[in-house]
Amino acid sequence: MPQRVLLSIGSNLSHRIRRCREAVERLRRQDGITVVRCSSFYETSPWGRKDQPDFINAAVEVETELSPFELLGLLKDMETELGREEGERWGPRTIDLDIILWEDKTVDNRGLKIPHPEMHRRRFVLEPLGEIASGWVHPVLGKTVKELLNECEDTGRVRKVDGYDT
Repeated sequence: MPQRVLLSIGSNLSHRIRRCREAVERLRRQDGITVVRCSSFYETSPWGRKDQPDFINAAVEVETELSPFELLGLLKDMETELGREEGERWGPRTIDLDIILWEDKTVDNRGLKIPHPEMHRRRFVLEPLGEIASGWVHPVLGKTVKELLNECEDTGRVRKVDGYDT
C-alpha cells in the first residue's frame, strides 16, 4: 500500500530554480513514485555555513511503495545525475534532496534518520512544508508542521519567489 512522504529540495549553485524544477520533474517520471503536490519556491538564507549563496528551497509530497532505503538510494542517484558532488557539510550544492517525514514512520539508522533530525529547527524546511502539509504531525515531537513553524527560533530569511530562474 502506498505511503505518503514529504521531501525537501534545495539548491544554491547556478540555475537554482531550474535544478529544483528538474528534480521535481524527475520525481514525476520515476516508477514507484507519484508526486502529490509541490510547494512554491522560496529563496532562503544559508543555514549552518553563512558564507555562501542563498538557496532556493521547496517541499514535495510524494506517494510511494518504495522502502525508505530504496527511496533514499533513488534520491542520491538523482542528486548525482543532477550534478551534485560531495562537499563540505552545510556547504554549497547544486541540488539537495532529503526525506523529511514519512507518515508516522521513524527510522534511526546511521545512513538515514526519519523524521529528519533538524527539520524543526530549520525555517527553510518548515515554510515550504507548511504550505503543503501544515497538518502533518511529527511522530516524535507530537506537533504539527504548523506548530513547529510557529515555534521555530530560526530567524533566517525565507521569501516566496516567482519561479523565474535566478
